[in-house]
Amino acid sequence: IVSRVAFASLVAAVCVHVGCSVSPEIDARRCVVWGPGLSPDAVLPVRYFYIQSVDSEGHNLSASPAADSFRVKIWSLEKEFVRVHVPAPLDRGDGSLLVRYRLYGSSSKGLKIEVLYQDKPVADSPYTLQGPVYHESCVCPERDPSVWRSALQCPEDEPQIQQDFLSFPSIDLQRLLREVPERFSRRGGLLHYSLVNNQLHRRSLGKYTDFKMFSDEMLLSLARKVKLPDVEFYINVGDWPMENRKAGDEPGPLPIISWCGSTDTRDIILPTYDITHSSLEAMRGVTSDLLSVQGHTGPVWSDKTEKAFFRGRDSREERLRLVAMSKENPELLDAGITAYFFFRDREKDLGKAPLVGFFDFFKYKYQVNVDGTVAAYRFPYLMLGNSLVFKQDSPYYEHFYTHLKAGVHYIPVKRDLSDLLQKIRWAQKNDTQAEAIAKSGQSLVRDLLQPHRLYCYYYSVLQTYAARQSTRPAVHPDMELVPQPSDPSALCDCQRSSEELDPLQKNEL
Repeated sequence: IVSRVAFASLVAAVCVHVGCSVSPEIDARRCVVWGPGLSPDAVLPVRYFYIQSVDSEGHNLSASPAADSFRVKIWSLEKEFVRVHVPAPLDRGDGSLLVRYRLYGSSSKGLKIEVLYQDKPVADSPYTLQGPVYHESCVCPERDPSVWRSALQCPEDEPQIQQDFLSFPSIDLQRLLREVPERFSRRGGLLHYSLVNNQLHRRSLGKYTDFKMFSDEMLLSLARKVKLPDVEFYINVGDWPMENRKAGDEPGPLPIISWCGSTDTRDIILPTYDITHSSLEAMRGVTSDLLSVQGHTGPVWSDKTEKAFFRGRDSREERLRLVAMSKENPELLDAGITAYFFFRDREKDLGKAPLVGFFDFFKYKYQVNVDGTVAAYRFPYLMLGNSLVFKQDSPYYEHFYTHLKAGVHYIPVKRDLSDLLQKIRWAQKNDTQAEAIAKSGQSLVRDLLQPHRLYCYYYSVLQTYAARQSTRPAVHPDMELVPQPSDPSALCDCQRSSEELDPLQKNEL
């Protein structure tokens, strides 16, 4: 039986809905639940927890239970109505379920979660989350970051963060103020931020900074949840990483923060704007997010089409080559370009493929991941599906790539794709091994890209950066305050006031 995972003080054994088979093998009392959605202190835009279905002999089930055999109800303990949106739990296709819910208000007294299997209470259901349970929009930062990190069970170390900061044992903010605008402002996508006393200030240093809405959104969301260190930094919201100096160069590299890294640059990497935004807007403005994709991974492995699949724009020449290979080898590969911008003259030869819904990608056993202008930001979503990913060798990387191993979590292919067809044939002939690699990659990325882990990662980058500052962060005259959004419906009655942050602020400086 899966070990019980203690998430904050409320992790308990529970079972919840989704396709559990009406099979009498399922034992509601033995099912296991874990995840941040069972902790009142893990404030997230969408709260979630997982369920592992277990049979009467204590064995984990590995196949989907029958639909609608589990039901989940969540309500506030307040007398006043607080809306809680609880969609049907997602069947992850392996005997585990994912339950999501979004609060549309705060509850000072707490929440109650009822889990039933065929109308029978599951484990210790109902579960009570003692209040306060804050809405995501509430500006109620936890004053002690260690308490917040513990509630989210943040990892102690992140290998990519350690690697990124090797080039920056000390960060002189005055030097940055002199050199960064001169070197990088003409690149067009640079933002200068100061976080002081948990308030965000910003100035734009280029013409193409519209994507500041994504960095603003995440930094403000983080500041609502935890007391952040005072820190002053630059974020690149363009595609390409910026700093190409090496650690031993004179003068040395500058600590530019970007969404994508490369082997030729020294930028400090944050999770991409795409997966960050999808986590913030899940179950609201975004439908294909890191959680929802886990419940839409297509048919079981044996029923998938035994071909590799690709759809995308013409943002790299290798993608055009992929389409040509598909035309010559339709029994191995189904690839198409859906929009032409960079190579419009090739549309006549290669044709334009119709758009395909992302969840339909997973009708195929194999997915081909080819870079776009930089790393293809669909890669994490492909890894979460129930398909084997063939990943093009690339100098570009995202924040979580250091955890992945070629041949263990995905199949690597050469930069020019010259060995792709050979490796597709290998997968077809070695179906059991191919499925095992697909499952291994899916399992790892499910863990690495949980939304609460993104918050942990952002905080760790800011904390590590702040510890290396040799001069004091400042709010500069040409900066503007980026205000927290106002949401009167959130019903915030914070038990932690903003004034209480001041003494801690003084101690940290």
